[in-house]
Amino acid sequence: MSMSKHAFDEAIALSAQSDGSWLGATSPAYANMVGPFGGITAAQALNAVLQHPQRLGDPVSLTVNFAAALADGPFTVQARPARTNRSTQHWVIEVLQQGQTVLTGTVFTALRRDTWSATEQAMPAATAPADTPLPRHAGRVEWINRYEMRFVEGYFPQAWDGSDQGASRTRLWVRDAPPRPLDFASLTALSDVFYPRVWRRRASLVPIGTVSMTVYFHADAAQLQATGTGYLFAQAQAQAFHNGYFDQTAQLWNEAGQLLVTTHQIVYYKE
Repeated sequence: MSMSKHAFDEAIALSAQSDGSWLGATSPAYANMVGPFGGITAAQALNAVLQHPQRLGDPVSLTVNFAAALADGPFTVQARPARTNRSTQHWVIEVLQQGQTVLTGTVFTALRRDTWSATEQAMPAATAPADTPLPRHAGRVEWINRYEMRFVEGYFPQAWDGSDQGASRTRLWVRDAPPRPLDFASLTALSDVFYPRVWRRRASLVPIGTVSMTVYFHADAAQLQATGTGYLFAQAQAQAFHNGYFDQTAQLWNEAGQLLVTTHQIVYYKE
C-alpha cells in the first residue's frame, strides 16, 4: 500500500494562522451535489478543536449548524474555548468563507473518568460484513466513493416513483475506503453517511439539506483505537416528516458491539 496521505486526512487538514484561526479548503474527493459532503465539513470544524493547543480532554458532543453551502476553495475556521472548567470545556466554532458565516457550532470536551457504565441500545443482529455484498455501481456523487458501504437493510429504492415505502430505516456496515484507523474526526464524518430519509420513505429525489447535526460520542480515544480499521454497523431512521423538515436519529457500533456514537439531524426538504 502507498505511503501517501489518506484522502480523509488531506481533506480535514488545517493550517494555523497568526490570528489564532485555521485555514482549510474543500476537497474534490468529498464533493456532494451542492458543495462538499456535510460530514467532512463537520469533521473539518471539529479538527480545529482537536488541534487547538488549549484543548482539554476529548470530544463528548458536537453540534454543527449549516448556514450555507461551502463553495469550492479555501475557508477559515475559528474555534474558541468559551469556558474551561476543571475537567470540562465548552467551545464555540464558526466557519467563514469570503467573510460570510457558513457554519456555526459548539463542541463539548471533557476528561473522562472511570464510572459505572451500561448501554441500553444494543446492536441489532445482522449478517457479517464479509457476507453482506457491496453495491455494484459507484456513487452518483464523489464522496460516496470514499466509503465502503454494505447495506443490510434500506438500500436506495429500486424505482424513484414517489411511492411510500412505509419505513425510513437503513442499516449498513461502513468504513473508510481505503480503510483508515478510526478517530474522532473520521467518526464524525461517518455519522453523516446516510442518504436522506425522505428519499428512503418516499422514493423521490426531492431537494434536501441538513440544517443541524449533533453527534454524541460514547467512546473514548482508546476504544476508537481498538476499533481500528474495522467496520461500523450504522442504523438511521426518521421519526417525523412535517412541513418541509424531517429528523434523523442514528447509531453506530463497532464490530464488537460497542455503541460508539448516537447522532441526530434536522433536515430541510422541498416539494
